Amino acid sequence: MLGRQGLTILILVIACVIVITLRLMVGTDGWGFAEEPAIYRLRMDRVIIGGLVGASLGLSGALLQSLLRNPLASPDLMGLSAGAGFAVTLRTWQVGSLLGASAAAFPALIGAMAVLLFVWFLSQRRGIINPITMILVGVIVSVILGAATMLVVSLMPDRGFSVSRWMMGTLREQVETGTMIACSVLLISIVGWSIAAARSFDVMALGEDEAKSVGVSVPAVRAGQFIGAGVLTAISIVLAGPIGFVGLVCPHLVRLLAGPGHRTLVIGSALAGVALVVGADTLVRAVPTDAGRIPIGVITSLIGGPVFLVMLLRMRR
Repeated sequence: MLGRQGLTILILVIACVIVITLRLMVGTDGWGFAEEPAIYRLRMDRVIIGGLVGASLGLSGALLQSLLRNPLASPDLMGLSAGAGFAVTLRTWQVGSLLGASAAAFPALIGAMAVLLFVWFLSQRRGIINPITMILVGVIVSVILGAATMLVVSLMPDRGFSVSRWMMGTLREQVETGTMIACSVLLISIVGWSIAAARSFDVMALGEDEAKSVGVSVPAVRAGQFIGAGVLTAISIVLAGPIGFVGLVCPHLVRLLAGPGHRTLVIGSALAGVALVVGADTLVRAVPTDAGRIPIGVITSLIGGPVFLVMLLRMRR
């Protein structure tokens, strides 16, 4: 008989299969699997991109929450997504043309890492991080960088609309095969490392002294979490722009279903992210509007915003 953790993973796998199947069926002419190989390939590419983005955001949220020991930590609330988005937008303005996925990778990584370092150090007091202070700093940094991004966008009247829509969270229509392979390899590598280090994550949740007493190399594990969260955020920004609340909602959903064990949390957060992002993409594809597709970031924010408010109120109590 499956235990609680195994049942959770099974449920999430089934959810992923369902949303992927639905996404492969939905098209401009209604529902049904595409008969043309080219159309099927386009839909499959869309599924792969959405899966990479969702898994990256879900796992990034789990790593950040473990790294900072803060249940409200996520790439968007900590400012990582805003930092990566600002760096890509600034580079777009400098180059003079819209960046492809591969060209946007390095600026996105630098922006995400720089903001995480800034928030980390600004939130410490005598070596202790205050969770609420960290969230406030992250939100303020996100607002500032969001305003700076809009300023840069206003300097690009010929490309401003495309960049603004990308900043609302929209899967790229075309991504080079090499870029998708590189993102997949990075994601799989970080998932594998996270699963291998899951027991260390569990011990570190009790405190650094306890972790050191049982032989855990705390600096090495924290460095891995730090780099992994930054790389995963950069992957999501490169492939889709900033998509909010996925990294916040998915780890908490898995904890609610399976408990706090990090091995299940790592796998489950990635699967929940796939289901959420691909499901949101299916929804925006199935709902036609006069202005084109609704950005995925709008759907995830409508779902994640109320969840964040409930969590914040629970922490205050």
